[in-house]
Amino acid sequence: MHRELSWPDPMVLGALTAVSDAAPLVHCITNIVVAGFTANTLLAIGASPAMVENAQEAGPFAAVAGGVLVNLGTLSEERERAMVAAAAGAHAAGRPWVLDPVAVGALEHRTVFAKGLLVHQPTVIRGNASEILALAGAGAGGKGVDSTAASHDALLAARSLATEYGAVIAVSGETDLITDGTDVVEVPGGHPLMTRVTGVGCALGAMMAAFCAVDAPPLAAAAAASAVLAAAGSRSAVGSPGTGTYAVRLLDELCALAGTSGA
Repeated sequence: MHRELSWPDPMVLGALTAVSDAAPLVHCITNIVVAGFTANTLLAIGASPAMVENAQEAGPFAAVAGGVLVNLGTLSEERERAMVAAAAGAHAAGRPWVLDPVAVGALEHRTVFAKGLLVHQPTVIRGNASEILALAGAGAGGKGVDSTAASHDALLAARSLATEYGAVIAVSGETDLITDGTDVVEVPGGHPLMTRVTGVGCALGAMMAAFCAVDAPPLAAAAAASAVLAAAGSRSAVGSPGTGTYAVRLLDELCALAGTSGA
């Protein structure tokens, strides 16, 4: 099956309502550049963020969270130990977890580290096309954290990764592609300004963890999260004079879509 999904598809609406109603606890080990924005994104859709990043607590906390995000953006020895503990804890407890392999392929250490995390069977792997190609051994990575490939360039690699590791692979780009190795969902939309605000892609990984936490099938959960962010991204651009206003409006639009603004 190959289909397109966008807001306001009933499946997307239902998934977002489930998140805002359940307010799942999402454990995020993410990079220092985006932690605040990621937390605010989760709050905007009605989820509850927590950033537990020490190795002593990350594993036990992952085991009781609704969903877990492991984002490789800024690695350190302590954070790496916490990531391994969180991934292992989530897998052992049957909690969904999302791997965001930031800059994999561009640097050897993080590429090896990311591949090592795959033994803990991530529910979703979300990355740009260059990252997914590199993780699958089909490319050398992008320009730092930026992709040098389009999402469709990584579809075969994404299918291969999904089949090998039993994960849903979400390739972000001008059109997001989400696959479980058999079915493919295309999510169009968004806006170019999304690539000029630090942390939008990272926040999407956290959103996917939140959507997976409400017992949605991982393919549907990841696709719905992409569709919600794409819709908010498109709406936020209307009348935005620049990236500062756009970043704030993105959170506002997520609140509006989720009905969490309180207005």
